[in-house]
Amino acid sequence: MSTLYRRPLLSTLRTRVEEPRKFFQVIVGPRQVGKTTLVEQLLDELTLQEQHAPTPRRLISSLSADGRTALGSSWIGLAWQTFRQKMQLSGYEEGLLVFDEIQKIPGWSEEVKRNWDADTKNHVNIKLIILGSSRLLVQKGLSEALTGRFELNYLGHWSYPEMRDAFGFSPEQYVWFGGYPGAAEYTNDETRFKNYVLNSIIEPSISNDILMMETITKPALLRQLFDLAISYSAQILSYNKMLGQLQDAGNTTTLAHYLDLLGQAGLITGLEGYSARPIKTRRTSPKFQVHNSALFSALHTESFNEARMSPDFWGRVVEGALGAHLISALQQIPNARLYYWREGNQEVDFVIKQGVRITGIEVKTTSGFGALSAFTKNFPEAKPILVGDDGIDYSLFLSTSLEKSLGA
Repeated sequence: MSTLYRRPLLSTLRTRVEEPRKFFQVIVGPRQVGKTTLVEQLLDELTLQEQHAPTPRRLISSLSADGRTALGSSWIGLAWQTFRQKMQLSGYEEGLLVFDEIQKIPGWSEEVKRNWDADTKNHVNIKLIILGSSRLLVQKGLSEALTGRFELNYLGHWSYPEMRDAFGFSPEQYVWFGGYPGAAEYTNDETRFKNYVLNSIIEPSISNDILMMETITKPALLRQLFDLAISYSAQILSYNKMLGQLQDAGNTTTLAHYLDLLGQAGLITGLEGYSARPIKTRRTSPKFQVHNSALFSALHTESFNEARMSPDFWGRVVEGALGAHLISALQQIPNARLYYWREGNQEVDFVIKQGVRITGIEVKTTSGFGALSAFTKNFPEAKPILVGDDGIDYSLFLSTSLEKSLGA
């Protein structure tokens, strides 16, 4: 059913492809969220349009770099030149060229730059879409050679409304099984669900993305850190305590760097503590936050039903799912950052800072406003939001766009 579902980015991409050539489009995001499927849907729409047009005007070609690594970057240039010749010999007004899995080609960014700039100079109307399964490697290539030539489109984890509409998920199912469309069919077989997340998402993200991006001096430490972060998801843990629990311990700088890489790969993030003083913020202990609640569920032995029977554990699951919702939504909001806040034994689960706007979000499964009262005393300008008992039901919060929640 997910192949029929149209995610919002599809219409945005369609609009940009129809615009006059200025930037090429790049699609990035975590693994297994449907980047290739979305582009296939776009090409199907455009191909159908061309088939019904009185005079076809656009040549379309989609190429994958899978299996082309040995050919090196020359493969990109040869494919591009062949496409250029077909377009010009056939009299098309424009072309749309797609490269998938482009990060698998060494030196891909320089070759894309060379051909894109040549077409710009010679007024060849070829539009371009590139995407890859490794967000880290694609963005590294973009920053190295292609500044000012592209627009970045982020395709994040599936939201609750998307999983509900595409797969019939309940709020409780979304909180536990998360937002991976490929895992949706395994809700009745949790062993297969956990194996899918481990083998199709976690392992490739670490082995093929992070470890291939740069030299990791302690790969075992990075994996241990990931396991530790998952076990402490939705909890705060100091770097010194981390060092005491890791076998292949490095130093706090190494741990902070590895945690940042895990976040860039769409796995788990260490949120900083919020303070009005930036220096104090940088010195806080991180609060672990998964980017998709399926990552938490897959690495715990509990089943869906067992998790729901344990109020304290289920509270962690709900908080983690809401944090993942915020991380994904904030990718679409410029200059917004996500933090937590703690003072003494008072803790607000999430703090969103966007310019001068501050919002504190507390997730509670028991009555009372608790730490939100203390937070608003410290930051009178902040907007408080309580999710859970005495506040907004978490299913409603997950169903509502973050812009609307922050503006309500």
